[in-house]
Amino acid sequence: MSDHLAESQSRQEIGWVAARARAAKRRGIRFRCALVIALLVWVAVPDAGHADSQDSMQGLDEQVQEIKSDVLAIATELQQLEEKLLYPSDTQVAVFVSLVESDALELDSVQIRIDGEAVAHHIYEFKELEALRKGGVQRIYTGNLPTGEHQLEVSTAGTLPGGSEFEESQSFSFRKKVEPKVLDLAFAAQTVGGIQIELAELGGD
Repeated sequence: MSDHLAESQSRQEIGWVAARARAAKRRGIRFRCALVIALLVWVAVPDAGHADSQDSMQGLDEQVQEIKSDVLAIATELQQLEEKLLYPSDTQVAVFVSLVESDALELDSVQIRIDGEAVAHHIYEFKELEALRKGGVQRIYTGNLPTGEHQLEVSTAGTLPGGSEFEESQSFSFRKKVEPKVLDLAFAAQTVGGIQIELAELGGD
């Protein structure tokens, strides 16, 4: 009974945090839009008395670049704040995708389901596959989960090194504690055909 009550409270807290984050996100978007509009208006209407002055235009360009830098810095801070509000460290779960055998395996798509709910679906472009082949990783999902046991199902489609197409689905179990959970789905082509998917825990509990 106490576990059920704790889980219910955890879900209520997650919902409250998500609502607060959405409100903060809306405020952040409005603030960024206002900055961009102000910048565009200011650039479009320079001082008429100095419009023909090369020195004045050079100074204007420098100020525009400074404002652009400020806008980018503010946008980065807002994004970090939004992520903290949306995904508190005690409930955060992140899932990454990587390639083990990166020379010939081609992923067309990857779909993630957690506890029976579809949470992520991605179709890969050429540049993304190239980055994975070079050892890069892709964060395909970030979300919130209560503590306890969970089921992750991954479905993927693509092309094997020999040129034949494949579709594969596998399920994994993992346990969420009161720390961030970071999971990596590593895809590899098997020598006898087909693919292998391994789930590794990169950090957290």
